[in-house]
Amino acid sequence: MRLLAALVTLLILVGTTTGASAHAALISVEPASGSILASAPKAVEFRFSEAVTPGAIRLIDGAGRARDDARVTTLGESISVAIPADLPQGTAVVSYRVISQDGHPVAGSVIFSVGAPTATQPLPNADGRLDVLIWLSRIGLYLGLFVGVGGVFFGRWMAWSMMGMGVPRAALLIGIPSAIVSLGVLGLDLLGLPLAAVVTTAPWRIAFATSAGPASLVAAMAMLLALMALSRAWYARVFAAIALGGVGLSLAMTGHAATASPEVLTRPAIFIHGLAVAFWIGALAPLAALVSKPTPTMLPLLNRFSRIAIPVVVALALTGLTLAIIQLERPSALIETTYGLILSVKLGLVLSLLVLAALNRYRWTPALAKNRGAASALKRSILLECGAALGIFAVVAGWRFTPPPRIIVPETPLAIHIHSDKAMFQVLVSPGKAGMDDFVLQLMTGEATPLKAKEATLTLSLPERGIEPMERDAELGPDGYWHVRKVELPFAGRWHVRIDALVTDFEKITLEDDLDVTPP
Repeated sequence: MRLLAALVTLLILVGTTTGASAHAALISVEPASGSILASAPKAVEFRFSEAVTPGAIRLIDGAGRARDDARVTTLGESISVAIPADLPQGTAVVSYRVISQDGHPVAGSVIFSVGAPTATQPLPNADGRLDVLIWLSRIGLYLGLFVGVGGVFFGRWMAWSMMGMGVPRAALLIGIPSAIVSLGVLGLDLLGLPLAAVVTTAPWRIAFATSAGPASLVAAMAMLLALMALSRAWYARVFAAIALGGVGLSLAMTGHAATASPEVLTRPAIFIHGLAVAFWIGALAPLAALVSKPTPTMLPLLNRFSRIAIPVVVALALTGLTLAIIQLERPSALIETTYGLILSVKLGLVLSLLVLAALNRYRWTPALAKNRGAASALKRSILLECGAALGIFAVVAGWRFTPPPRIIVPETPLAIHIHSDKAMFQVLVSPGKAGMDDFVLQLMTGEATPLKAKEATLTLSLPERGIEPMERDAELGPDGYWHVRKVELPFAGRWHVRIDALVTDFEKITLEDDLDVTPP
């Protein structure tokens, strides 16, 4: 185990010296998406939460033509897309796909109109089958690392027997090509290319340039060493131990959790978490095979594994809790975000694993000492654990498609300030996008003191789309502000806003302005 201790030490040093790197989020864009401009901007400026690498930046002009003359420059967290001087009038779309420091893509589109809006739309995704292939390759990789490497480690270091190695061997043969495929499809995703482009060099170059490239190589090497450890050679046990260390190391080199700050904590945590998963899950298939053909050494093996599994499960729970707290930041994210919902399902499956493991430890294993007929019940329980583990792999692979709550940038409400000599009205619109919005009206006098009104009315219209004025009554809230909730704004664009405040039975103050509503 000295080798594993050395790997942990190395990982802590890496986590200490590596700069902060996580999943990028778009902070701002200028001009704002949905803007209607009198003339074309010189450039579209993006600012992200961390330094990013451009993957694919595309411009579609108001005539619906894809332009290849938009120059892209990068400076740290900012990306500038120079707009050609001959951009025609109409709605232009800038689609971006950039690469986070954790190796995952961040994509979206910015829409702005020069003069009157047109029906220009962003380019569709290159190939809808790509996400399925990414998901399947992740599951295959988990099978190779946890079932394959973990199973070989169990055989060499716990059972001291290669009996029941059929499933780990098959998992390794699935995992190695899955590691290679996962790199290719990552490159396709980063560049927004179709599946047919996997035979070109571009997706492989971009994938190897991310943190996922070295991590995949370490994972593949770990699985190759585990395959070699299946032989009767003198180095088999050493290779099995190195392979197990490679599982944790590959997971700690890339991904949402491993690259979260503080890395001095998250990288060792994901390393230990990966080792614990491989130890526990990897033992299941060989144990099921051994229970099917009871031997005199089976019961001592089960007792020895149960004793070691207890601290392993404790380490698994502590590291998992630590990573969940860092990723979620708040308990409500468990049900409010896709990432949290995936974690909730995973926790449910892990709980079922713990229940089955407890049954095995405290009921079926003692029963086996008294009655050999209990072997069939123990085997069924272990097979149920295997099914729950496969469910966990399938669910966790979905994390590849959703960012953790810690990097989600809260949306800033749109705000406009309208004033005259008599009054000042502050209007906040949340989220400020086409769809369902909430309005908050702060009414003040010309001296910026609260304006006491008997009634307040909000009127909205979008002349460019032929939407006539829609009038909604505001309600005075306990916070002293007037609220208009759940207002349907069906289109993005420049909406005209009018606010009528009835001060007395004979006096009404009316202020008007425009509000730029962005696409959803």
